[in-house]
Amino acid sequence: MVEPKLLHVPILEWYENNARELPWRAKDSTPWGVLVSEIMLQQTPVSRVLPVWLEWMERWPTPKALAAEPPGEAVRHWGRLGYPRRALRLHACARAITQDHAGEVPSDHATLLALPGIGEYTAAAVASFAYGGRHPVLDTNVRRVFARAVRAEEYPPTATSAAERRLAEALLPELAAARWGVAVMELGALVCTARSPRCADCPIAGACAWRLAGKPPHAGPARKGQTYAGTDRQCRGRLLAVLRAAQGPVPKTALDAVWDEPVQRERALDGLVADGLAEHLDDGTYRLPHA
Repeated sequence: MVEPKLLHVPILEWYENNARELPWRAKDSTPWGVLVSEIMLQQTPVSRVLPVWLEWMERWPTPKALAAEPPGEAVRHWGRLGYPRRALRLHACARAITQDHAGEVPSDHATLLALPGIGEYTAAAVASFAYGGRHPVLDTNVRRVFARAVRAEEYPPTATSAAERRLAEALLPELAAARWGVAVMELGALVCTARSPRCADCPIAGACAWRLAGKPPHAGPARKGQTYAGTDRQCRGRLLAVLRAAQGPVPKTALDAVWDEPVQRERALDGLVADGLAEHLDDGTYRLPHA
């Protein structure tokens, strides 16, 4: 394995000079702000997250503020970030933090992991970025940088493996571990990108195993881009947009009007209800969740 210090120093120096100024990285950002950003950034680019995060933090600057509102308001203000169940998870998390932790986001990794909807990555990210804890943070960008720089592989496995976790732990510096995590993440987002890596701008190009091996192509199954047009996901988004725009229950006819294919529309609507993103009232109307 490459000597960790050959990666630590150049990546941390690169980050010092190239990091984006993002509000959840600011010195006055709260642990709640960090937690909200991490949930929003899952499978969603910074450019889309930034305006929604700013609105959320103005409206709900604390977990208690969000917990006091119905979960449907979280869904309403999720906007077009996609995967709206994340809004419900954030709302459930806010209620748990308010009820069980006196409104303060926990700093302990295990306690964070016990919160609703918080997985291994998010717990490690919040413990690291909000509190300076020493935890390996493995998002898609970090995994790609490590796959290339250390394992000479163009892409990491589809699912995070035990070997990747061991590698991340082995590369974690004793000091500045939290800064290391965000620095590698930024390198993957800006330079070591999935489709067009900018190796000429990479601070560790001289030590990168993938580059030194001649950039061998991915040996696994072809990586397919996600389709959206015509999918159940698009249909759900159309239906949910109607519910978000309304200030109260909406008739079924208003939902029928936004999607022509009835079988797919009914399946998508049933899915929204089953996922807790919509409620079907006794009079046949629908609304965002209130409970």
